Amino acid sequence: MAAYTFIISTLLILSWPKEASAMTCPSSLSFTFPRLQDEAPQNLCQYQGKVILVVNTASYCGFTSQYEGLEKLYAQYKDRGLVILGFPSNDFGKQEPGNNKEIADFCHNTYGVKFPMFAKSSVSGADANPLFKLLIEKSGTKPRWNFYKYLIDRQGNVVNAYSSMTSPSSKSLIKDIEKIL
Repeated sequence: MAAYTFIISTLLILSWPKEASAMTCPSSLSFTFPRLQDEAPQNLCQYQGKVILVVNTASYCGFTSQYEGLEKLYAQYKDRGLVILGFPSNDFGKQEPGNNKEIADFCHNTYGVKFPMFAKSSVSGADANPLFKLLIEKSGTKPRWNFYKYLIDRQGNVVNAYSSMTSPSSKSLIKDIEKIL
């Protein structure tokens, strides 16, 4: 009987349409980026069903101290389904000149960053990575500086965009996050 169950289960898995599993991941997450620490490919579909705050970051910016607030926000809400995704970029003021290892060491050693971070990429203009191109299109606003933030709900919809001036402890940001958690 066990062998029969195994065979049936295997056939069901093999015959399951590949499109069905792909459809569960919203288009806003259907991207793969290298992880900052080791450049291992990471598919953003692993975060489907979560509330996501996407942030473009830089190590030498007046807003760099927001790493501390972002980490606190992540620690406070991750068990309720919030994930913060950091994307280092050298687009604004050339304030992220380092390579991925240098950026990863800085984030870990200076701010104890534990939320997912991805390899340095462009987040604006023609060379923007595909996630940021989509965020710009869906929100109607593009990052104007480092630490610009986009909030995505559990269904993969872009809910809001926040300027660099919006700190991670901002009442309006926290209210929006709590509303969709």
